[in-house]
Amino acid sequence: MATAHSRTAARLMISPAVLLLLAWMIVPLSMTIYFSFLSYNLLSPGTERFIGFLNYEYFLTDPAFFAALGNTLLLVGGVLVITVIGGVLLALLLDQPMWGQGIVRILVIAPFFVMPTVSALVWKNMFMNPVSGLFAYGAAAVGAEPFDFLAHAPLLSIICIVAWQWLPFATLILLTALQSLDSEQLEAAEMDGASKLSRFFYIVVPHLSRAATVVILIQTIFLLSVFAEILVTTNGGPGTASTNITFLVYAQSLLQFDVGGGSAGGIVAVILANIVAIFLLRMIGKNLEA
Repeated sequence: MATAHSRTAARLMISPAVLLLLAWMIVPLSMTIYFSFLSYNLLSPGTERFIGFLNYEYFLTDPAFFAALGNTLLLVGGVLVITVIGGVLLALLLDQPMWGQGIVRILVIAPFFVMPTVSALVWKNMFMNPVSGLFAYGAAAVGAEPFDFLAHAPLLSIICIVAWQWLPFATLILLTALQSLDSEQLEAAEMDGASKLSRFFYIVVPHLSRAATVVILIQTIFLLSVFAEILVTTNGGPGTASTNITFLVYAQSLLQFDVGGGSAGGIVAVILANIVAIFLLRMIGKNLEA
């Protein structure tokens, strides 16, 4: 009886926070769904009218949508490949005894705490600037022509910037998993004559698979909404070469003042993100059960 009363009291105490959280999520989502069925442009106040699914039709048939969808997938996939592989390599390096190990780990993790806007500005002006950037100085030092990364390889440049930000996160998770590996397994394999590569692929990699799955799940959810890096560096261009779904919704809503079309794009983005999240959750569930 006492347990039942304590559970009821706990539910009553937590219910205000749960209701507030639900309202915080449901109210904006409901308003976005409502606006997505309206012809609502901020430049034409008072002309709002119900048009059904026409906003969705325009958004999904817009050629920029398919370009943005492809860029979104390339951005997410490229960053995941760099961060997972680079995170494993950095975790292996940081797991080795070295002088100043604590300082090195702090320096490796530090980029994760830099604001996306700040890191994008640093990469744009200090590294990738074709006139005064460090890469331009390096190219000039070896007699090569400076390369304008943001003009000729905009999406690749953004992938590198975002990967630089998320690499410390992947490294931290994978390093924690690596340190939980029983050293006796590696010693037994070494005594049985297994080479370093064999120990890595047959013992270390399977042990890190769960941590890597968590990294992929968390990063994918955030990478689907990358925005600041694109706005600061390329502004979605040239053309739509570096436009993703999030930036396309921003352009539709705040640059073209089309609230209805932008709301429809936002709902489409939410649906796509949920599809990806459900797929990844099932994948991580199977991995944890294995």
